[in-house]
Amino acid sequence: MDLDIRALRANTPGCAGGVIHLNNAGASLMPSPVLDALKGHIDLESRIGGYEAAVEAADAIERFYVDVAALIGGHPDEIAFLDSATRAWLAVFHAMDWRPGDEVLTARSEYNANMVSFLHARERQGIVHRLVPDAEDGTIDTDALEAMIGPRTRLICLSHMPTNDGLINPAQKVGQIAAARTIPFLLDACQSAGQMPLDVAELGCTMLSATGRKYMRGPRGTGFLWVRRDWLDRLMPHALDIRSASWTGVDAYEIASDARRFELWEAGIAGQIALGSAARYAREVGIAPMWDRIQTLAGDLRGMLSGIGGVTVHDQGSDKSGIVTFSHARLNAPEIVARLRSVHSINTSVSACQLTRSSLIAGGTTHMVRASVHAYNTTQELDALAEALDAMTGTRGAGLSHANKNDNSSPRQPSLGVEQ
Repeated sequence: MDLDIRALRANTPGCAGGVIHLNNAGASLMPSPVLDALKGHIDLESRIGGYEAAVEAADAIERFYVDVAALIGGHPDEIAFLDSATRAWLAVFHAMDWRPGDEVLTARSEYNANMVSFLHARERQGIVHRLVPDAEDGTIDTDALEAMIGPRTRLICLSHMPTNDGLINPAQKVGQIAAARTIPFLLDACQSAGQMPLDVAELGCTMLSATGRKYMRGPRGTGFLWVRRDWLDRLMPHALDIRSASWTGVDAYEIASDARRFELWEAGIAGQIALGSAARYAREVGIAPMWDRIQTLAGDLRGMLSGIGGVTVHDQGSDKSGIVTFSHARLNAPEIVARLRSVHSINTSVSACQLTRSSLIAGGTTHMVRASVHAYNTTQELDALAEALDAMTGTRGAGLSHANKNDNSSPRQPSLGVEQ
């Protein structure tokens, strides 16, 4: 399947807004079908009432489970809707029957919020949290992981694509190791869902959490959880209400048999419908061709940045994602991000280094600029970023242009990338 970049950009209202959006690892620009689904339901609520609108939208709500399951190769009854990837991750992590001495293994590139949760569980429940060493390319060392598994190992956790390393962890290999030792495997797919093809059976994970706002291009305040069927009854949700369980008698209740046991009755229905639309839109456009384009654009961007004086690209991994992180020898990351946004209308973000990346921090890099591309971005936009960095760092002309003359996308607006 070939991507029609002009159509992709035409279906993205933000592409016509005069802003170059390279903050897709933070929140992508929503496509029109997702925006229409979101606004449409909110409008319906305003006209007939929230409860009544939910009844009217019953089919669209149910379709969410079908569309999200199809995106990752799961079943609809294995999907739960939550308000974020973090909430989804916490829902299953705290559904484990933790006992003092139980062990969790994870990579040194684990996401900050997950690391805090490990430490919190250590304080409250006495679990043991161990970090697996990195391989030479910065990914999790799967040989070390296998060697560290012991009789008290209860869970393996992994961030598929770390928030700022640019790398892709070998999730499938980790899944094979976990399966061979019959240990559950929780995969944080916050950045990979919507960016690259995912199949939970091939990945070998037991549980998977993801957000809607990043590469899936859904709205903020949305996320989902997938739990393999044979593990649903082994997990006890830390909170139940009349959505996740039924009150069957004065002194009795029954937990939902499917993944909706992790949901609560009150939810953002408009967001849920829109996230289902985002999953459907991604599959219609084609995850595989979008992933190919994202990797190409990110590779081009790394090449451009490497040609700018004073800029260091910090991405690791043999295979790399659409997340590109860099720093400058003289300008700090917050200053670069602020000037890119205010002067050049280019969106990037500041990303703090993982505390486990001690060598990076020891070298004076505590924060990096994160420029994350999506399939709707263009090589002209990457040129604009390089030109803006050239201008602000005093190395104008050092950056190399990688514009693809065959890129069938809209040309960059002349006003962007001009220093004021």
